[in-house]
Amino acid sequence: MSRFLTPHAALLPSSVPFTGPETLERRQGAPFRARLGANESLFGASPKALAAMRAAVEEVPLYGDPENHDLKQALARHHGCAPENIVVGPGIDGLLGLLCRLTLEPGTPVVTSLGAYPTFAFHVAGYGGRLIRVPYRDDFEDPAALLTAAEREGARLLYLANPDNPMGSHHPGPVIEDLLADLPPQTLLVLDEAYADLAPEGALPRIPADHPQVIRLRTFSKGHGMAGARVGYAIAEPGLALAFDKVRDHFGMNRISQTGALAALEDREWLTHVRDQVARARARIAAIAQENGLSALPSATNFVAVDCGRDGDFARRVLAESLARGLFIRMPGVAPLDRCIRISLGPEPAMDVVAGVLPQALAAARG
Repeated sequence: MSRFLTPHAALLPSSVPFTGPETLERRQGAPFRARLGANESLFGASPKALAAMRAAVEEVPLYGDPENHDLKQALARHHGCAPENIVVGPGIDGLLGLLCRLTLEPGTPVVTSLGAYPTFAFHVAGYGGRLIRVPYRDDFEDPAALLTAAEREGARLLYLANPDNPMGSHHPGPVIEDLLADLPPQTLLVLDEAYADLAPEGALPRIPADHPQVIRLRTFSKGHGMAGARVGYAIAEPGLALAFDKVRDHFGMNRISQTGALAALEDREWLTHVRDQVARARARIAAIAQENGLSALPSATNFVAVDCGRDGDFARRVLAESLARGLFIRMPGVAPLDRCIRISLGPEPAMDVVAGVLPQALAAARG
């Protein structure tokens, strides 16, 4: 390890929260038949957004607008708030890293759920925060237990994803509103709403953009199908939003992504189309699971967690056998959530691959 690292950095593992499908393909020496493990949208991006991005390629010699002015104005109109409430960044992952940089010192307590989206924990560890993990309850993140832990530990941040990854579950909006109302004064609620565009009616809380104790994180990666463009944004009170200018990469957003996000935001018809396709694919996965003696958990996202009916070791065998047969899927990493596999949703040809591979993988795992 390099002698120039800080003592804290030297102790961190050189790893990423996820092993990418490209890495797995290189290991196997063959491409996957269906890429259903990264919660990407196989339904694609808005044709209008794609056309706008193709036109913007001609401007690739130029930096993007460092203030993200047009996109912030459009997002503010979309959410009925002021541009000063909006922060734009390279996906939710990038914004989480910036938030941890702004708020954490070595030993700062942070509360999250055991088994929740691991990139947040990755950033907390990178900035020396002290993680307190609360177990899920019946396949849901547990707001009451998270609140208790935040009060007990004096947490600076409380991270909650709603809808949730990796289980696909969600709490109704009023549950989140009640959590926020009871939050200790020293705690900021980090509300990850990556799947908000696909959530059912009533799932999203009603929270004023100027609320001083919450930052809401959104993305163009899921419903809008632009994961590769890396466009995320946050909604926060102006003081916190402005603080991101202290640490962000002001040229971190490229013109192609900025242009595509603007066009995608305006194409509401395409988002409606994607929601319809997601609903059909959810039903197809539920039917495939039932045909194989498994149960699909209710989902508010573009993936479905399928209960394999045994323990994590069995689910890991199912996962390995699926990968070996060209089906890229993932699974939660912590018991008891790891009894499940997680399958991203896609068009019928991709669902056909699931229907063909899953019974073979189950038979091999049982045998």
